[in-house]
Amino acid sequence: MSNYLLIGILSGVLFSLMDGLINANPLALQLYEVYRPIARSSVNAPVGIAVDLIYGVVMAAVFLRLYERLPGGAGLTKGLSFAILAWFFRVLMPAVSQWMMFNVPAATLVYGLVTGLAEMLAIGLLFGLTLRPAK
Repeated sequence: MSNYLLIGILSGVLFSLMDGLINANPLALQLYEVYRPIARSSVNAPVGIAVDLIYGVVMAAVFLRLYERLPGGAGLTKGLSFAILAWFFRVLMPAVSQWMMFNVPAATLVYGLVTGLAEMLAIGLLFGLTLRPAK
């Protein structure tokens, strides 16, 4: 249980760091300019960090719950399988919805898809290398 909480919190910290790198770099700021009319004027960083910590703990719990059913024999392969699954639901589906409903440039959507995949792979690798269900 303590390993699960430690890894869950660590993945939340990793989420926060990657979100900052992914969303606050000059390329992202340029690509996300399309959202300026509906974007908040400032971000509440403490709330964002808290949300990322909760995401990390919840995703670690989901990984452990799905562990036996994920493809692959080794934890690393299971972590990568989980990463692809999480990317599909957390990144790809919302990107397709945005593409269908809004006039968002393709480059913005592709950037989100690629960086979201990198983020999910990092989290999946962390889980795959460190988490195992209790026996």
